[in-house]
Amino acid sequence: MNTVKDYKVLNGYRIWLRFEDGFESTISLKPLLNKGIALELLDATVFEKVTIESGGGLAWENGFDICPNILRTLSEEKAPVV
Repeated sequence: MNTVKDYKVLNGYRIWLRFEDGFESTISLKPLLNKGIALELLDATVFEKVTIESGGGLAWENGFDICPNILRTLSEEKAPVV
């Protein structure tokens, strides 16, 4: 249910997500990019190279990843993105 099935990288470190159950959301990941290897994703060209990992979350080439359960929680608890 929480598996990411499709995504689209948007400007401002935002990502549109579609989950396995059809739920869709746009979330900002910028609040998560504040330390460690996540800082590398502040380079937009690095941020754009995201993929869906085998477990259904998002992953980047530098090893940073976000599990699908966290993505779903962020999607359901977020304030609307305009």
